[in-house]
Amino acid sequence: MELFDQLRGMIGIAVLIGIAWAISENRTRHPGWRWLLGALALQGLLAVLIVRVPIVWQAVGLVNNAVSAVEAATLKGSSYMFGYLGGAELPFALKEGAQPPLVIAFQILPLVIVFSALSALLWHWGVLRWLVNGLSFLLRRSLGVSGPVGLAGGAALFLGVVETPLVTRAYFARVSRSELFQLMVLAMATISGALLVLYATTLRAVVPDAVGHMIAASLVSIPAALLIARLMVPASADDSATEIDKEDPGLRYESSIDAIVKGTMDGMQLFLSVIAVIITVFALVALVDGMLAALPLIDGAPLSLKRLLGWALAPLMWLLGVPWGEAQAAGGLMGTKAVLNEYVAYLELAALPDGALGPRATLIVTYALCGVANLASVGLLVSTIGTLCPERRAEAAGMGMKSWIAGNLASGMTGAWIGLVTFA
Repeated sequence: MELFDQLRGMIGIAVLIGIAWAISENRTRHPGWRWLLGALALQGLLAVLIVRVPIVWQAVGLVNNAVSAVEAATLKGSSYMFGYLGGAELPFALKEGAQPPLVIAFQILPLVIVFSALSALLWHWGVLRWLVNGLSFLLRRSLGVSGPVGLAGGAALFLGVVETPLVTRAYFARVSRSELFQLMVLAMATISGALLVLYATTLRAVVPDAVGHMIAASLVSIPAALLIARLMVPASADDSATEIDKEDPGLRYESSIDAIVKGTMDGMQLFLSVIAVIITVFALVALVDGMLAALPLIDGAPLSLKRLLGWALAPLMWLLGVPWGEAQAAGGLMGTKAVLNEYVAYLELAALPDGALGPRATLIVTYALCGVANLASVGLLVSTIGTLCPERRAEAAGMGMKSWIAGNLASGMTGAWIGLVTFA
């Protein structure tokens, strides 16, 4: 039974692939069994290399030290602006046993602004561009994707759902429908560097080396996203791979100061967006829970949105490798991520009582939640593509909900893989 529990993720991966094939635009056409098996093998190889090979994990873990340094520096700025609410020394004595206040908006969210500015600066200096181009090259050679798709795959690891389309905006008018969908799913199935740090900081108390796990999740999700996207919107018989130009990608800054200023402004917009989304989501959930509370009790407790989502998605989380006794809690988190927002789901994960999820289930859920495929992101992604390429607006809008489904299927596959390579 223990062996079945360990390997149950294989069934989950097969089910997720089956769902993608079942809702495909053309079930008679797919990339080919050789390519599908190669994409699966690449996901498994990445999961094993990053999580199970000590020297690779140590290399990924070095990023955690860099993030800690930036976090400490950011706290200096937030404490200067917001005083003790931003992390400065308290002007009063705490009661015995009390903890210093943790104000998310003033102590954690400012990381988004700082990392957005740093990302823009590193892009302008060519560091991020070099990394993006390197990963793009590896994707083109290993999975045979087109130039723009490879570029988007590289960018998705570092940039957000808005910035990634900016890198590939020069190709939107030329890419095929299948390639456009791949670009959309890559943006949905991963998280940006700024959000990566935010989520990792939120989870550090319950997930050791959270930064490394977030990086691993985005890496493993890239081939998963391509596999799901190619199944759901296969290339037609007359499609040919779009090539990239020699010119620089569309994301440009005039100078280092320009990069810092624009990166800061973009980070500020994301900062305000996260605050607004959290306030709205918590308010809407409270309203729904209030209405559900009027219904009869079930098992002695009132109905809630989280309980309903937990029941609906518990079988899926069980297939991904989560023990059945923990599957309802995991399903509730996955539903919160897909319908509402992944950051809210991570906040709930960090606040779960001890014993609600075991260490292995916590890792599976952490990886499965690591993607921006929620309903708000659909509108953001479609509007970004529509603004950059108005002639593809209707086509992108028609595939918006498909990209939401595909992004969640891809991150679910990543969670299943991490369950397969992590031993209880």
